[in-house]
Amino acid sequence: MASSTTRLSAVVFDWAGTILDFGSCAPMGAFVRLFEKFDIALTIDEARGPMGMAKWDHIQALGRLPRIAAQWEKRYGRPFENADVDHLYEVFTPMNAAVVADFADFIPGAVEMVDTLRARGLKIGSTTGYNRPIMDIVTPIAAAGGYVPDNLVCAGDLVAGRPSPLMMYRTFADIGVWPPSTVVKVDDTGVGIEEGLNAGTWTVGLAVSGNAVGLPLADWQALDAAAQDTLRSIATAKLKAAGAHYVIDSVADLLPVLDDIEARLAQGLKP
Repeated sequence: MASSTTRLSAVVFDWAGTILDFGSCAPMGAFVRLFEKFDIALTIDEARGPMGMAKWDHIQALGRLPRIAAQWEKRYGRPFENADVDHLYEVFTPMNAAVVADFADFIPGAVEMVDTLRARGLKIGSTTGYNRPIMDIVTPIAAAGGYVPDNLVCAGDLVAGRPSPLMMYRTFADIGVWPPSTVVKVDDTGVGIEEGLNAGTWTVGLAVSGNAVGLPLADWQALDAAAQDTLRSIATAKLKAAGAHYVIDSVADLLPVLDDIEARLAQGLKP
């Protein structure tokens, strides 16, 4: 099968903060409550730091934060270890699963955008930092609302998650697309952008709808324009620092970016 190198073949979306859960809020309270159960005080900002990683890796990264590590050693008389990560992860999965349905509203324009992309002949891939048990709750809700991507690769499916490119490689194989320069990765986290870059795709960061701003839709809409601009600028800088080729507010703003990428491809340019 010949593959055109001058037209896009697929867009690969993250889930929380990208397609649904404006502000990527579902895991946040669960992380804070998780550490509370073990008498460790964790802030929402600290919890958001490693967002986009597989949740086991995320918990490990939190436990390695100097402030958290010090609390752990004081409370338990020894350093935070991988066995502790295993234990916290077992507790975390049902906690996150219990709340994820409450945060499964689509980001405005997401379903319409996916329908538009399909009409253009593009395939729709998906990768996530969530594991299978959590996505077993999310996917039927998304499907009922009209979103069924062509594949799903979860954290834990492969030997390594983000920022490695393995979930993207699996996606290429699942949906039958190549070369990577004809694929666009859309994500609201730095490690999700790195996942795309490491796989050789174009990358689009989402500044407003996801983890980088981290506000529910109603809270975002309640801000005045100046406050929104400040938060947007900070979030954009973070995603650009991760290497995003483009940064937009949300998936609703994706079409002009795809047109620009196809214009670049037509000129023989690659990511």
